[in-house]
Amino acid sequence: MNLLNRLGFGSPRTAENMDSSIAQGPDDDMPATGQQFAQFGAGCFWSVELAFQRVSGVTKTEVGYSQGFMHNPSYEDVCSGATNHSEVVRVQYDPKECSYESLLDAFWARHDPTTLNRQGNDVGTQYRSGIYYYTPEQKKAAQESLELQQEKLNRKVVTEILPAKKFYRAEEYHQQYLEKGGRFGYKQSASKGCNDPIRCYG
Repeated sequence: MNLLNRLGFGSPRTAENMDSSIAQGPDDDMPATGQQFAQFGAGCFWSVELAFQRVSGVTKTEVGYSQGFMHNPSYEDVCSGATNHSEVVRVQYDPKECSYESLLDAFWARHDPTTLNRQGNDVGTQYRSGIYYYTPEQKKAAQESLELQQEKLNRKVVTEILPAKKFYRAEEYHQQYLEKGGRFGYKQSASKGCNDPIRCYG
């Protein structure tokens, strides 16, 4: 996904917006009435978002940047590696129809949590594995889930578990990118329960 940056589309800004007091604050957005937020980083956010779109009970997904030090970063800023942001998906879900544990299952299934700052060909701190919790209950469930994953795998799980920090919504062309077809127009289904293989492309 960092192909756009390597091709020279845009360049990182200087540090005039490096306001860590804002960027490191909590995510103070509010979900819709009766809904809850969850936030995950698992590599390129295009494919991760599509995986969560398909989960029953998920009512909204947004891709963006979080856990960094710059206020209001751009995609180019994040790709520079200088802001410490992670590419994340913020999931809004109905807890009556979707458990947090089912979101954790989708998270683990979508990526390799044992590769530090890397998923496949995407390399950089923005691609790190992370679960960013909003409540003590989410934190507990995330920690227990990580321990179960560690037991299943032969390598150390490097997923970070941290409080959800300010969420910066990514540029509009990133939103529901694979459902909309990406740059080649090959649309992929976001229908609930769809099991079609997810193909991530620039």
